[in-house]
Amino acid sequence: MSTSGGNREQWQGLESLGISQKELALAEALQMEYDALSRLRQEKRPPGSNESHLISWDVASQTPATVPLPPRTKPPPSEDYLYIYGDGYHSNGRGEERCSPKNVSPPPLPPRTHILTQRKELLPANTNKSYQSRDVNVYSGDAEGKLLRRTISQMEEKYEFEREGRRGSGFSDLDYERINDTITHLNLTSTYDSELLRQAEGHWKEVGLRKKLTGKPVSRSNTLPPQVPPRTYGQKVGGPSKGFRGSVGPDSFNPNPQQNGCDLFEMSEQRDEETAAFCHMLDILRSRHSITDQKHTGIVWSPVNLSPEHLGHGVSLKVTVICDGLRDPLTFTCDCSSTVDLLIYQTLCYTSDDLEDLNVSDYLLKLCGLEEFLQNEQALGSHEYIQQCRKFDVDVRLHLIKKEAVRWDLARSASDTQSPSTLNHHVHLQERPVKQTVTRQALTLLFDTFHNEVEEFVAAEADFHLRAERVVQSVKAICNALAAVETLEISNSLNQLPPCPSRVQIKSSKDPNFLMQEENREKVVEGLTAAILDLVQLYCSTFNADFQTVLHAERKQSQTQDASLITSPLAFTVYAAHRVPISWVASYEDFYVSCSLSHGGKELCSPLQTRKIHVYKYLFHLLVWDQMICFPVQINHLPRETLLTVTLYAVPVPPPGSSSEASKQRRNPEALGWVTTPLFDFRQLLTCGRRLFGLWPTTKHGSTNFSTPNVNQPDSIILQIDFPTSAFNVKFTKPEIEALSPKYEFSSLSEEDRSKLQEAMQKESLYWLTEQDKKRLWEKRYYCHSEVSSLPLLLASAPSWEWACLPDIYALLGQWTHMKHQDALGLLHATFPDQDVRRTAVQWIDSISDSELLDYLPQLVQALKYECYLDSPLVRFLLKRAICDLRITHYFFWLLKDCLKDSQFSIRYQYLLAALLCCCGKGLREEFDRQCGLVNTLTKLAQKVREGAPSSRSDILRNGLEDVKQFFNISGSCRLPLSPSLLVKGIVPQDCSHFNSNAVPLKLTFQNVDPLGENIRIIFKCGDDLRQDMLTLQMIRIMNKIWIQEGLDMRMVIFRCFSTGRGRGMVEMIPTAETLRKIQVEHGVTGSFKDRPLAEWLKKHNPTEDEYDKAVENFIYSCAGCCVATYVLGICDRHNDNIMLKTSGHMFHIDFGRFLGHAQMFGNIKRDRAPFVFTSDMAYVINGGDKTSSRFHDFVDLCCQAYNLIRKHTHLFLNLLGLMLSCGIPELSDLQDLKYVYDALRPQDSESDATTYFTRLIESSLGSVATKLNFFFHNLAQLKFSSSDERLVLSFAPRTYTIKTDGRICDVFLTRYKKIFTPNKGYVFVIRVVRESPQETSHIQRSFEEFQELHTKLRLLFPSSQLPSFPSRFVIGRSRGEAAAERRKEELNGYIWHLIHATPEVAECDLVYTFFHPLPRDEKNIGNAAAQRPSDATWSVPVGTVGGEVKLSISYKNDKLFIMVMHIRGLPLQDNNEPNPYVKIYLLPDPQKTTKRKTKVARKTCNPTYNEMLVYDGIPKGDLQRREIHLSVLSEVGFWENILLGEVSIKLRDLDLTRAKVCWFQLGFASQAAV
Repeated sequence: MSTSGGNREQWQGLESLGISQKELALAEALQMEYDALSRLRQEKRPPGSNESHLISWDVASQTPATVPLPPRTKPPPSEDYLYIYGDGYHSNGRGEERCSPKNVSPPPLPPRTHILTQRKELLPANTNKSYQSRDVNVYSGDAEGKLLRRTISQMEEKYEFEREGRRGSGFSDLDYERINDTITHLNLTSTYDSELLRQAEGHWKEVGLRKKLTGKPVSRSNTLPPQVPPRTYGQKVGGPSKGFRGSVGPDSFNPNPQQNGCDLFEMSEQRDEETAAFCHMLDILRSRHSITDQKHTGIVWSPVNLSPEHLGHGVSLKVTVICDGLRDPLTFTCDCSSTVDLLIYQTLCYTSDDLEDLNVSDYLLKLCGLEEFLQNEQALGSHEYIQQCRKFDVDVRLHLIKKEAVRWDLARSASDTQSPSTLNHHVHLQERPVKQTVTRQALTLLFDTFHNEVEEFVAAEADFHLRAERVVQSVKAICNALAAVETLEISNSLNQLPPCPSRVQIKSSKDPNFLMQEENREKVVEGLTAAILDLVQLYCSTFNADFQTVLHAERKQSQTQDASLITSPLAFTVYAAHRVPISWVASYEDFYVSCSLSHGGKELCSPLQTRKIHVYKYLFHLLVWDQMICFPVQINHLPRETLLTVTLYAVPVPPPGSSSEASKQRRNPEALGWVTTPLFDFRQLLTCGRRLFGLWPTTKHGSTNFSTPNVNQPDSIILQIDFPTSAFNVKFTKPEIEALSPKYEFSSLSEEDRSKLQEAMQKESLYWLTEQDKKRLWEKRYYCHSEVSSLPLLLASAPSWEWACLPDIYALLGQWTHMKHQDALGLLHATFPDQDVRRTAVQWIDSISDSELLDYLPQLVQALKYECYLDSPLVRFLLKRAICDLRITHYFFWLLKDCLKDSQFSIRYQYLLAALLCCCGKGLREEFDRQCGLVNTLTKLAQKVREGAPSSRSDILRNGLEDVKQFFNISGSCRLPLSPSLLVKGIVPQDCSHFNSNAVPLKLTFQNVDPLGENIRIIFKCGDDLRQDMLTLQMIRIMNKIWIQEGLDMRMVIFRCFSTGRGRGMVEMIPTAETLRKIQVEHGVTGSFKDRPLAEWLKKHNPTEDEYDKAVENFIYSCAGCCVATYVLGICDRHNDNIMLKTSGHMFHIDFGRFLGHAQMFGNIKRDRAPFVFTSDMAYVINGGDKTSSRFHDFVDLCCQAYNLIRKHTHLFLNLLGLMLSCGIPELSDLQDLKYVYDALRPQDSESDATTYFTRLIESSLGSVATKLNFFFHNLAQLKFSSSDERLVLSFAPRTYTIKTDGRICDVFLTRYKKIFTPNKGYVFVIRVVRESPQETSHIQRSFEEFQELHTKLRLLFPSSQLPSFPSRFVIGRSRGEAAAERRKEELNGYIWHLIHATPEVAECDLVYTFFHPLPRDEKNIGNAAAQRPSDATWSVPVGTVGGEVKLSISYKNDKLFIMVMHIRGLPLQDNNEPNPYVKIYLLPDPQKTTKRKTKVARKTCNPTYNEMLVYDGIPKGDLQRREIHLSVLSEVGFWENILLGEVSIKLRDLDLTRAKVCWFQLGFASQAAV
C-alpha cells in the first residue's frame, strides 16, 4: 500500500481484524482516485478565489465561483455535521442539487465508503448480526471468535495487557493494542436522532458511493482538503508526513441511539481501551457459564449454614407439607440432619402409587409465603429458614412443587448468552450524577461561527480591532463550552491579535503593523486554529464527550522501556487551574498547589509546592503557575500503584483593617480542592502528555485512596498538568519472584522477641502499629509463618513497595499458609493497593460459601473503591458469584446502585452495575426495572406524606396508594428490594398507615403472591439514611453466627433492613412485638421507674408456667446478647421506643441512628450515660422479683462468655468496619471511630480480665438512674404524638374483648378476697361474672391496683359525671393488710354494680368487657388454698445456720496462681435481713498472714456476683502440692465485727491445674469437695 508509516500502522490494525489484502487494495485505489481529483481541483482554482474552509458545510454538487452566494446563515443541526478527529477535521453535508446556504465552496472530495462496509458485502448473511452494534466496547466484529479465545486465567497471566504473540489461527503477531485503537476509531456511537440518520443515509445513497451496509469513512492525511491558509496550515497540522487523519461519516452512526442522549463509553481514548478490555473479560466470563449450568440460578435458594451447631443432629422437627393433589396437608416428624430429598421421597410415597417412574430431583420444596426453595441435597436443619422456625417455635410449612411448574422467568436464556457485552444498553437503570458534556451539534455551531469570524478577519482590509474582537468572542465561546479551559497555546495565539475588551491583553513587542499583511493574519489564524484543535482533543480525552478525536501520532508508541531501568526523577509541569470562581478573587490570595506521592496511604517523600500566585484574567479567570515539579524520587523507585495527590490551597484575604504582615502570617491556608490519579495506567504504562483533572471539594476529602477526577460536576476546578513525553512508553514490569523464602519456627526466637512480637500481633489491626512494631515485625517476618492471621500486619510493615523490594514480598506472599476468609479481608484495605496482594486475597476468599459471602458483600463492594483499575480479580470474583446465585445478584445490584450516589466513584460503579446487568438475563433486568419503579413510587408517596400537614397525612397516604395500585396493575408482581424471596402483587390500603416520628415512615402491607402465605408488612422510610442501620444489623448478624458456631445461641432477633438509595429504604416488621415505652406507659407515664411492667406483660402473654419460664429464658439470652452487641458497637440514643420485646420473650433493638459512641446530646449533657441499657425492670424479669437470684448469675456468665467470644474475632470486626471507612456514613469516617470498637473489645486483655471488666459494666448499667430518666423524658415527649382516638388497653389483658365477642354481662358480684404471695405479697378480689344467653358464670381475680387502672383509663374516655366514684387508695394502717382488703371489698362491690348499670356507652365499652373477661390465671384454682410462700423463700435458711455455694475459677500459669471469685448463691439471711457479703482468701500455710486477698463488698444480697481475679505471684509449680486455699465468706456489719457466713478449704493437689478449673464449692465449716 502506498501510504506513510503512520498510515501503515493504522492499516495494519485493520488487517489484524481479518480484512483481506484485496479489500485494502480496493480501498486504496479509491483513495488515490480521490487524491487526484482533489489536486486537479486545487490547481484549477482561480488565484483570487476563497480557500476551502477549516470547518465547511459543503454540498456534494459543485457551485461556480462566479455565482454570488447568499449570506452565510446558521444551518439546522439536522442537516449538517462536524466530525472532529485528530489534528484536523472534515465535514460532510447533504448532497442536494441546490445552492449551499454557506458562502463556501463544495467539498473537494466526495464521501468515501468505509472499508469495513465493502468487507461486509462479502460476508455471509449469517454474519451480519455481528456488525449491528456500534458500541466502542463490543468485541463483536470477530465472527469466528478468534479474538475471544482467551480465558480469564490467561488474561490474569497477561494482566499487563501485553498484546504480542499469536492468539488464534490465521493471525500472525496479533497486536491487541492496535486493535483496540482501531476499534475505538471505527466504532464511534452517535447521539443523533433517527430522523437525522435517515437524512444522512439518503445523502449517501444519492451520491452513489455509499454501500447498503453501514460503515465509517477512512481517509488519509494527504486526501484532506487544504486548510486555512492552504500554504502553511495544511502542512503543519496534517500534511502527508504527519500520519493518519480520519473522518467519520453519518453512516457510522448507531441506528438505534440510546435514550439517555449519549453513549456512556464514548469517552477518552485511554478509558475506551480499558473499558474495551473490560467488555472482553465479560464476554469470556459469561461464556464460561452455559445455560445448562445456570438454569438453577433463576430461582432463590434458601441459604444454608453447614456448621454442626446449625444442623441439629438428633433434634426432631415437625414439618407440614402441602401437596397440590391432596386436600389436607401432610405432617412429618423428621430429624434435622435428614436431607431434603428424603423428605420429598416420603411425601411422594403418600401422594403417588407408582414410584418407579418418579424422580425425586424433579421436585422442589418451596417455603410457604416466600418465593424461596430448599436445596434438595442439603440437610433440613442446615437451612436458615428452618433454624429461624426452631428459634421462634414456628411451624415449618412447605409446598411440594414440580420443577416444571416453577417460575424460571429470571433465569438467563440462550439469547442472553449470545448477546454481546454492550454495557451502555443497561445504563438507563442507573441514577447517574453525570454532567452532560457539550454535544457534537453544539460544538458544530460554535465552530461555524468561529469559521465566519476567522474568514472575515483574514479578508479584512481595515477595522482589525473590531474583527479581532469578534474572533476572540468566538474563541471564548468554544473554550467556554470546553470546560472553560484556556491553554497556553490559545493564550499565545490570542496575544498576537490586537487588544480588545474581551480579554486582558498581554504586552507584546510585536510590530503594530504586523497584522496589516494578510499573510501574517493567516499565520495567526493558523496557530489559533491548531491550538483550538489541541484543546478539543484534550477535552475529548478527559470528559464524557459524544465525539472523539484521533490521538496524536506521538501518543501512540509501540516501543516500551522497562520502568526499572529509568533512573531519572519524576517530574511534570503544573500549568494552570481553570474554571476559577469569580468569588475567589475577592476571598483569597496567594494560591498554590501541593503535590505528593503515596502508596497505600503512605507518603513516598515530602510534598512539593508551587509558588504562590494571584488570579489572572485572560479569557477567563485563571491561576497560572507553569512551574516544573521535580520529586526526589527516581522512576525506578516508584511502586506500581503510586498515587499522585494534588491539593489546591489559598490564603484568605485579611479582614478590613488588619492588613499587616503579622496578620498575614497568622492566617492559615485553606484547602480548596484535591484530586488523586495513578501514575501507571491499567496497561502499567507511565502517564505522559497533557492531562486535565477535576478537583474535589475539600469537604469530600475522606481518604487518600484513589478516586476518579471530578469531571462530572459543572463547577469543578480544572487543573492542567503537563507530563513529559518521550520516544517510548515507560512500562512497569513485574519482577521475577524469588524461588524460596526462609521459614523459621516462632519458638526459636528468644523469649523477649516472642513477647514483643505477640504484643504487636495482639493489636489485631495495622492501624495501631507503631514504627517500632513495624520494624520488629518485618525483621522477624520469617518466624511468623505459624501466625497465619498476622500477614496483613507484616505486609503493612514492609519498608518499601518499589520494584527492587517486590521479589522478597511476593516470595513471602507465595509461601504463606492459606488464610481464612475473615483474615483475607484485611488484605483488601486501601493500605494494600498492590495488585498481586489483592489477587492473592481474592484467591483465598474464592472458596467462601454463598451465605457467608452475603454477610461480607457490603464490604467487598466498598473494597472496589480501592482497586486501581476497572478490571480486577475482585470484580471478576463478584461477577462470577453473581452469575451463579440469584440472591447474590439481587443484593449486589442494590449495593452498586446505592454506590452511584458516591460522586467520587460514580463512574466506576456505573461500569460495574452495567457489567452486572450484562451478566443477568433479560427477565432479571426487567425485574430490577420493576423494583426501581416501585421504590420510586413509594419514595414520592413518602415525601408527600412527610411534607403534608399532620392532620392531612392520612388522606394523602390514602390517595397516594392509588399510584401504588396502578403500578401493580401495570407490572403484575414485583419482588421487594428487602429480599428476593418477597414476591408481592398488590397493596392492602386498609392495613397501611404512617408513624408519627420525625421521618414519618410508612407502615405498608403488601399482598403476597403465594396464597399459602400471609401478607407482607414492611416499613418504608424516606429521609433517614438506612446504611448505618444496615451496617449495624450486619455486625449483629455476624456476632450471632459466631455465637452459634461456638455452641451459644443467644436467641437474637435479626430483621431485614436495606437501603435503596440515599435517604430511603425498607425495614422488615417483626410480628407480635411491642416497644418498651408502650409496655411501660400501660402503668402510667412514670412506668419507666417501675420494676414490674415487663414481667407482667410477659406473664400476660404467657399465662402458663411453662410458657412464662420459656419466655424468661428467651429474655435472659436475648437481653445478654443485646447488652454485648450494643456495647461493642457503641449504639447510642437508646430510649424505650428503640427497644422492643416479643411476646415470646425475645428482646431486640431497632433504629440505629447513633453508633460507635456518637451519643445523643441534650445541650452539653450526654444522654446515654450508661455503657448499655440494662435497667431494674429487666433485672426483675431475670431474677423473678426484686431480689437477686441465681438466674442473674447465669445472665452475667452469658454476657461475659458472649463478650469473650466476640473478642476472639476482633480482627474480623475491625476489618469489616475498616473497609467501610469510605462509604460516606458520617459516624464511621476516620480511625477514631474505628478506635471505639478496638477499645471496647480490649484485645490486649485476657479472658479473665475481660470477664471482670464486663461484670463491672453490668453493675454500672444496672445502677444508672440516667437511663430511666431518659426513658421518662421520652415518654413525655411522645405525649404530643398520642392520638386522641388511640385505643386504650389494660396492661394485664393480652388483648381487647367486646360485648360482641363475650356476650352481654347481666350481673357482677365481688364474693371474697384472698391472700397471694406472687408476684408480690397482698390480696386479690374474686368476682363472679354472669352473662346472658346462654347463662354462663365465671370467676375472675383482680387486685385493687387493676381496679384503679380501669377507672383511670375510663376517665380518659368519659367525663367523671358518667362514672361511679372510686374508693380512695389511701387507708389507715397497712394498705396491703387484711383490714384494708375487708374495707375495700364493700366499696369495690358498689363500684362495679354502678359501673354495670351505668349508661350503655360506659357499661358496654371495650375496657369494661376486657376487665371482666377471664384471664388464663383466673382459670386456676381460685379456692382458698393454703398460702404459697414466695419463691425467694426457697433460699432462706434459719438464722445461725451456714450454707450456700461459691463458684470459683482456679488456674496456674508462669508461676502465678489465678483465683477468680465468680458468684455465690444461697447465703443465709441475718436477722431476716440480706447480708453484705464479701470473700476473703488465704493461701495456706501462711503463718505471717501475708497472703490475704479479698473482694469488694456486695450490698444486700444472698446471691452476689463478683467476677474478681485474685492473683498470687511467685508460686513455684512444685510448691502447689502442699498449698491449700482457705476461703471465707463474711458479711460486713458496720462498726460491729463481721459475721462469718461460710468457709471452705480447697487442697490444690486435688485439682488438675493444667487447665482452668471452674466449679461450685459448698460452703461450711470444714473442707468440702467441689459440687
